[in-house]
Amino acid sequence: MIADRDAMLRRLHELRSEHRDLDTVIARLDSSPVDQLQLQRLKKRKLKLKDEIAWVEGRLVPDIIA
Repeated sequence: MIADRDAMLRRLHELRSEHRDLDTVIARLDSSPVDQLQLQRLKKRKLKLKDEIAWVEGRLVPDIIA
């Protein structure tokens, strides 16, 4: 159980790091002429990462029944 939680925390850290890196890359590409298809793919990857981050965070935080 603890090993699973540690693995999920590591995965969450990796996902957040990649998300930040994509932010930087997209910002640089947005300010210069670039292949729009490549930019669109990077933005889709960033959205997918955001969904994965939300899923992992949801798994780490236990449901609280009010």
